[in-house]
Amino acid sequence: MRTTGLWSERFKLLLFNNKFISFLFILLLVGLNIFVLTKIKFIFTPLLILLKTVLLPLILTGVLYYLLNPIVDFLEARKVRRAYSILVLYIVILGILALAIGTVIPLIKEQVLGLVENIPDYTRTLNLQMEQLIGSNFVNQLTSTIDIHTDELVDTISSRLTAMLNHTWSSLSGFLGALTETILAIATVPLILFYLLIDGRLLPPYILSFLPIALRNTTYRVMEEMSHQISSYIRGQIIVSFCIGFLLFIGYNVIGLDYSLVLAVIAACTSIVPYLGPAIAITPALIVASVTSPVMLLKMVVIWTLVQLIEGKFISPQIMGKSLHIHPVTIIFVILTAGNLFGLVGIILAVPGYAVLKVVVSHLFQWFKKRSGLYEISPDR
Repeated sequence: MRTTGLWSERFKLLLFNNKFISFLFILLLVGLNIFVLTKIKFIFTPLLILLKTVLLPLILTGVLYYLLNPIVDFLEARKVRRAYSILVLYIVILGILALAIGTVIPLIKEQVLGLVENIPDYTRTLNLQMEQLIGSNFVNQLTSTIDIHTDELVDTISSRLTAMLNHTWSSLSGFLGALTETILAIATVPLILFYLLIDGRLLPPYILSFLPIALRNTTYRVMEEMSHQISSYIRGQIIVSFCIGFLLFIGYNVIGLDYSLVLAVIAACTSIVPYLGPAIAITPALIVASVTSPVMLLKMVVIWTLVQLIEGKFISPQIMGKSLHIHPVTIIFVILTAGNLFGLVGIILAVPGYAVLKVVVSHLFQWFKKRSGLYEISPDR
């Protein structure tokens, strides 16, 4: 009986006093909770529907808040009431939108319609150029040497081009659906944004009031760091994207490239996605330039290279800096993963979402290091 009690005490000491086993036990409990939640996910369906409904207006409101709040704070420091500052900003924004609708939008519409009408001609021209390239003497000698049939190669490339175009149109239809949701959400954004700009500073203390007093200071630091990461990324990325679009528009006009405004707008919009966005934006410009002439293609590549050098060496370091502290390879993997999981919205929100998650995980890890004692340096070292 005494032996049984002794083994029981040793088992308790091994289980509860061994920090590594305790850590594994916590991981097991977390895994069991995740497993149970996946089996009862139907309970969260109404919550997911609510989140999907309000997510887009909240995202748009958050982006505008981080863009406009510094201006409101600046005017408030100059003794201008916040309500008056917000009303003045709304009037300025409405004036800019009216100017854009009256001047810029018709030009974009005209160029978009012209580009869409010419897509079949561009496709046929590209196929002819590909056939001429494959049918040249050098390529014929090369294909005979490595035993490749030219006809099969032409058919394969044509089918791939057709599949890419079909995929592009299907993606465009999905984009148009997302655009419709965005337009509907815009109707609620001004009202939410007004109250957020007025009382946004009261939101963190209100959230902290629900937490225990011992956790409020740490939570406030985490929230402050998250807000800094998001605001730096949003303001910096939008300014960088605008600069890229503006420089490309000037460069495309200088070389006389068709549809310069549309191509520059596409480049500005896709540049919101770091690293992968410019690679996507150059595709339509390459197609238009290659169909126009080889000289135009060379000019377009030169303009694009110059703009990317200016952006990488001067614009981004000055505006973005190193605020996110995320390696470029990590950003690429995060964007690809978020795109596969959540589509277009995931691609746009991948980097700021990862930055926020990184802040939370890093603070949780620091808390775990202090509490667990697993990372303490032994006295004999």
